[in-house]
Amino acid sequence: MRFAGGRTVITSIVSSYFADKVPRLAAALSYYTVFSVAPLLVIAISIAGLVLGAEAARGQISHEIQGLVGKQSAEAIEAMIEHSSKPSSSIIAASIGLLTLFFGAMGVFGELQDSLNTIWEVKAKPGAGIRGFLRSRFLSFAMVFGIGFLLLVSLLLSAGLGAVNGYLQSLWPELAHVLSVANIVVSFALVTVLFALIYKVLPDVHLRWSDVWIGAAATSALFSVGKSLIGWYLGNSAIGSTYGSVGSLVVFLIWIYFSSQAFLVGAEFTKAFARTYGSHVRPKSNARWVTDQERGQEGLPPVAPAVKPGTDDGPGHIAPV
Repeated sequence: MRFAGGRTVITSIVSSYFADKVPRLAAALSYYTVFSVAPLLVIAISIAGLVLGAEAARGQISHEIQGLVGKQSAEAIEAMIEHSSKPSSSIIAASIGLLTLFFGAMGVFGELQDSLNTIWEVKAKPGAGIRGFLRSRFLSFAMVFGIGFLLLVSLLLSAGLGAVNGYLQSLWPELAHVLSVANIVVSFALVTVLFALIYKVLPDVHLRWSDVWIGAAATSALFSVGKSLIGWYLGNSAIGSTYGSVGSLVVFLIWIYFSSQAFLVGAEFTKAFARTYGSHVRPKSNARWVTDQERGQEGLPPVAPAVKPGTDDGPGHIAPV
């Protein structure tokens, strides 16, 4: 039965990947991410700088970015951060710049929510109006600071483990590998927490934590493996030099697009797992299930329901086996 359930989950992921047009969703998410990454990092550096100091925070974040996307793309991102964080000559200009930063950072979370709602086959109820908009923006605002806090924790733990590693390595060199593994485990755990928060909070569906943890862990693992694979590919290809002066931006876009795909595949996994093994999924009070006609208007195929329409599990539910 477990094997049959696992096969059902895999089949659901593959079919939903194409039915929900995940590559198209990932392309839209990548577009918003490109314009939001600099504001997000400026805010994260500001939050981390309160504890570590601005220069230390920027240096540590630059190091982490380079580990993710490579030196060439990291330099492009650092230039974006430098341009976004330049002080303005007047209070009005500074205020406008600050608002632009926040709205730019929140834009990617709005797109994240729309993409997750598409995957979960829900949408906001008509007439939500200003209240619904404010709720959505508040969630985005909270996620910005939530990510800043998690980044701060990650930087503090990395710095602490690095200091302990350096000290113990001078005493017992054989412990260096143990602490390196500990650093990897801590980073994996924090990324899993981040994905779990996004999967739980942003979509307009009620989910139990038990439903999102395994999906978040699977996404984190996919990111870890994918990061190594795409790093190997970019390191052994001439794609950066092929595009000349914009090569670093092209490399960055490739990494962002892969990351968006991995995130959305993780969301499809979470949906399939929750509907097969987890709790009943239902829309939040401000949302409802989408109809086949509405999916058709968005260029998406109808979802063949496996349960009676109108039940909590909604369209496309896969009955537990």
